[in-house]
Amino acid sequence: MSQSSRTIGRRSALGVLVGAAGALAAPAVRAQAPVAISVHYSMPAIFKPAQDAVLEAFSRKFPNIRATYVNPTPTYEDGAQLLLRGAATGQVPDVSFQGLNRLRLFAERGIAVDLGPLLAREGDPARLGYSRPLLGLGFHGRMQAGLAFATSNPISYYNVDLFRRAGLDPDRFATNWDDAIAHARRIRALGDGVEGMFFRWPGDDWMFSALLYGHGGRMLNEAETDVAFNGPEGLAALRLLDRMVKEGGMPNYAGTADLQAFAAGKLGMMFRTTAQVKGISESVGRNFELRTTLMPVIDRERGRLPTGGAGAMIVTRDADKQRAAWEFVKFATSAEGTTLMVKNTGYVPCNQIAIDDPSYLAEFYRENPLFQAATKQVHLMIPWYAFPGANSVRVTNVMVDQLARIVEQKASPEMVLADMATEVRRLIPRN
Repeated sequence: MSQSSRTIGRRSALGVLVGAAGALAAPAVRAQAPVAISVHYSMPAIFKPAQDAVLEAFSRKFPNIRATYVNPTPTYEDGAQLLLRGAATGQVPDVSFQGLNRLRLFAERGIAVDLGPLLAREGDPARLGYSRPLLGLGFHGRMQAGLAFATSNPISYYNVDLFRRAGLDPDRFATNWDDAIAHARRIRALGDGVEGMFFRWPGDDWMFSALLYGHGGRMLNEAETDVAFNGPEGLAALRLLDRMVKEGGMPNYAGTADLQAFAAGKLGMMFRTTAQVKGISESVGRNFELRTTLMPVIDRERGRLPTGGAGAMIVTRDADKQRAAWEFVKFATSAEGTTLMVKNTGYVPCNQIAIDDPSYLAEFYRENPLFQAATKQVHLMIPWYAFPGANSVRVTNVMVDQLARIVEQKASPEMVLADMATEVRRLIPRN
């Protein structure tokens, strides 16, 4: 998911924020004054059906605002780079959906508009379904940089037919990684090109953090002055990834090759984001019986899972467009917008009203058990770590490149951990 641009100067950033604050105090959008706004989002392979549904419903409700999607990017990292380049040239969308771990970057660079004044005008945020934890996902740099649109955690997908052929009980999926690796060996032994497991490691640091957090580890120390992943938890995480390759026979799939193999009935287990439940279900169709379940447990006491997903930011400094953009962001993150998002993806709902009010999603979850796994892991979710400073995107790239050395069996976990710590240490701010 992948580089950088210059930080907006302090004076210009201050002027922008002051101007933004004045714009946010203006009255609501007038029906007689149509306003056009541009909206950017990433990962259309996952989000397009949801974003299209949100746009259609929003356009019916707000005919005086013409929202148009522009330049969708394939990954969160590509989306971050697009916005960084645009900020340097003055060509940015009015609204941008960015990975939750990148909101900090845009807050620190003065690119995101503070949504705090807008929320204050609405009264109690809870009345709109914005609970304190949900607001916390978008609060960075002492400002409300964005609002959570979609949240996720990693889950297990598996092929029931292959489980049965391998003599495994599909009703008793592995609850720990030792058993998951053992299951992979038995499934792979079926031959005919069948693979046992794939843990979605490439792209960003999210799935690595699932292993790190699962062991009770953390990325940086509390002061954010040095790496913390180079301790026993980080080494255990990398050794587990190494075992998946050595003992579980995990192939080095690139891009979406694992999704294709899984849909074709050639992959027994796949560990990916819950965001893809709908897409994976549709690709599997009637080829075999698909099930989803929880991630295998690592540390039952300290283990946690990362919260992935996207947040909606307002970027425009134009007063009229800001008012229209707020209506769009507010609708996309409302109970109605969240319901549309959940039904068209697999993400966990991120509006408290949609979560609590049975009229929104209760019946949907009853009728769609594939979507339930992630909701049962919500108590384990902690924020997707946002690295501080201007090099946060480069940090992610470094970690991905280092993880590749393990999957390609070019270096030991010990070597990778040491090199990754050295490289990341050079990129984080020194206080």
